[in-house]
Amino acid sequence: MIDISPEMIALIMMGGVLVGVLTGYPLAPVVAGIALIMGYLTWGGPQVTDLFYSRMYSLVRNYVILAAPLFIFMGLMLERSGIAERLYDALYLWLGGFRGGLAITTVLIGTVLAACVGIIGASVTMLALIALPAMIKRGYDKAIASGSVCAGGTLGILIPPSIMLVLYGPMAEISVGKLFMAAFVPGLVLSGLYCTYIALHCLFQPEKAPSVPPEERAVPFLKKTTLLFTSLVPPVLLVLAVLGSIFFGIAPPTEAAAVGGFAAMLLALAYRRLTFQVLKDTAFQTLRVTSKVIFVAVCAFMFVGVFLGLGGGNVVKDIILGAPGGRWGAFALVMFVVFILGMFIDWLGILFIIVPIISPLAAVLGFDELWFAMMICVNLQMSFLTPPFAYAIFFLRGAAPPELGVTTADIIRGVIPFVFLIMIGLGLCVAFPQLILWLPAQMIK
Repeated sequence: MIDISPEMIALIMMGGVLVGVLTGYPLAPVVAGIALIMGYLTWGGPQVTDLFYSRMYSLVRNYVILAAPLFIFMGLMLERSGIAERLYDALYLWLGGFRGGLAITTVLIGTVLAACVGIIGASVTMLALIALPAMIKRGYDKAIASGSVCAGGTLGILIPPSIMLVLYGPMAEISVGKLFMAAFVPGLVLSGLYCTYIALHCLFQPEKAPSVPPEERAVPFLKKTTLLFTSLVPPVLLVLAVLGSIFFGIAPPTEAAAVGGFAAMLLALAYRRLTFQVLKDTAFQTLRVTSKVIFVAVCAFMFVGVFLGLGGGNVVKDIILGAPGGRWGAFALVMFVVFILGMFIDWLGILFIIVPIISPLAAVLGFDELWFAMMICVNLQMSFLTPPFAYAIFFLRGAAPPELGVTTADIIRGVIPFVFLIMIGLGLCVAFPQLILWLPAQMIK
């Protein structure tokens, strides 16, 4: 066996992950391979095998994680129910007359989809197919249109029921129900910031987002109201029922997710979209997404087990606690590291690798663990918008109809202001921590 200092262990393992990802290899085999090699070199075969087995077993028998595939199924079923098309048609009539109204509509639909779908790829793709053509064909600047699609589509990873929060809870040993309630207000704050920015930007530069001609919006008030009610109320009631059962202590997240999945099927049935083929496709897609999540989780669990076992966690702790500026300097360092990692590593990797290492630092630094966790989750919103590893940009680039002529440069120009808006959102949560902590405090135990 080789004797290596904890500092060198931390450098080799963290550096190895970054190098491996930058060379183009998938994250899961990279972290598992590094863990396997370092474990065998320092501990030997039997100890590494026992560690891997125990950590994998603890993951697969975690009851809370069962909520992940159930919420994924719920989101995919709602995606196929046609709620996005119905809601866009309704809000198009109500807000299309304002400059930037279609971009604001896009963000609002993204907010509603966030509470229904919670899968970034599905949300961004739906908005790219529904909202992007409507905006560009009516003279919208491609950057504004692209930015609103990406920003609105990525809210699903934060606003509950979010898959990220379901996975974060067990990693940090925090109640998933409390995470759901804590994320609700920050998600709406970001949505409000996005809409405010679009409105102000279009006020000063109206040529970039013209209003929809009156003849396209000439629909009786009663018809517009009925369309909005029938498209918005059912999914909102569904989400409120799922979150409400958690908030009032009626059901834990896993059981609430099961009810949500069943209710999503009923909603698709009511919209006449539920067929055997839709059910089959939804089940297979759920299996594919869940398999990816579990595969990354298992490999990351191996990595973290070896990293912590060899003293790497203590090295990270000492570096963070030794940052200048006291506890706020340490907090700023954590936020900066998460931001930089978001440019290069899948959010799943950040979640499973970084969270178990830095979560214990919240108590040491004197921060509320729920607030600390939510700040990391809000920070991770930027990982979908910051190149080179920016999921939302690539999803939009792949889904945008070619005839629209949207380029990657257009999308990047469009998302940059929203990255700064997320930073403002983080600042608001620092200045007003009750934005995160008030709603969880009202939960019925």
